[in-house]
Formats: sequence, structure tokens, C-alpha cells
Amino acid sequence: MKTILFLLIFTATTFSYHSTTKENEMSIQQEKNIINLVIKNDVQSVKKMLENGAEVNTEDNNKRSLLLIATNKGYYAMARLLVKHGADVNQQAVNLDSPFLYAGASGQTELVRLFLENGAKFDVFNRYYGSALIPACERGHVETVRLLANTKNYPIDHINRLGWTALMEAVILGDGSKKYQQIVQILKEAGAKPDIPDHDGVTPLQHAQKRGFKEIVDLLKP
Repeated sequence: MKTILFLLIFTATTFSYHSTTKENEMSIQQEKNIINLVIKNDVQSVKKMLENGAEVNTEDNNKRSLLLIATNKGYYAMARLLVKHGADVNQQAVNLDSPFLYAGASGQTELVRLFLENGAKFDVFNRYYGSALIPACERGHVETVRLLANTKNYPIDHINRLGWTALMEAVILGDGSKKYQQIVQILKEAGAKPDIPDHDGVTPLQHAQKRGFKEIVDLLKP
């Protein structure tokens, strides 16, 4: 009797193990499939998979979400589809990029607006402890800066790990050209504080003076 009972338990356990293993393998394969489809920008196939229960916040080996992959590649229709199905716009990868942070840094204003409308958080920061606005200023993405700077409750004076605000970044890493002048003007009109110094106690105005950015100096003068 004990032998029969043991065999029944062993058989049930073995079946359960193989069943679970098979389910895990199918799940892993499904994840690989939907990641590849997003990379290929196959919107219709991804749509079908999501409608059939695929996980919208699936990640690749670097913890890049499907939405971050779509954002990295500038696939707007794919991004909209994923957001519609509940994708997390703040989900961070190994390098701390999120869809919202990357969209800001790369100047994809349309996606920034989409993510703002779908739960973008202002207290999730990149690997430099920076916001979406700071790299947008650095790289001269005028319209993205305009949108973020004029978003209610956006932390326009956030200071990153380097000790720089968005305004400071526009001055130090910009070239003083027209687009950076526009960015400084936008930040100023949005209420950015012009006198927040860096770790060395140097203000944006003083940096602009040192670099000979006359137009920006004029904008920053009290």
C-alpha cells in the first residue's frame, strides 16, 4: 500500500514539475516573441499578442521594457499601442532609463506629451539623478523643454548628481547658440531660479560670462 501511495505521489509531483516547466518555457518564448515583434515594429502582431494576454511590461535581458524599446527606436504608433494597453511609462532598465526619461532626453516631444498624460512621475531619475528636462536642455531640444518647463508641478529646479539644474546644464553644456538662448528664455519665463550655483559655488550667469555667451548673460542678468 505504501509503495502504491509513493508511486502516486511521485507521479503527481513529476507531472506537476513537467507541467510547470513547460508553462515556464512557453512564457519565456512568448516574452522573446513579443520583444522581437516590438523591435521589428510589427504593430499588428503585438496588438494581437496583447489582446491574447501577453504581458505589456515584458522586459529584455537589460530590463528594457517593451515601451522603452519602442521609445529608443522612435516607434510612435507602437508606443501609443503599448500605453493604451497599460504600459508603465516609468519602468526603468538596468541603466535607469525609463520611457519618459528617454523621451525627454532624446527630444521626442510627442511621446513626452503622451507619457505625461499617462502617469509620468517626476521623482524617477536617470543614472545621473537627473530629470527628463535636464538632458533635454543639454541637447537643445527646445520644444521638449517648452513642454516640460510649462507642465504643472514639474521640478524645474531639480539638481542632478553633478550639482547642475536644467538651466545650468543649458549654459555649461550648450554652445550659446540661438536654441540655447531660447531654452534659457523658456526656463526663465517658467520660473527657473537663475542663481542656483553648482558644487563650486558658480552660478549660471557667471558660467555664461566666462564662456562669452553675451545673449544668455543678458537674459540672466537681474
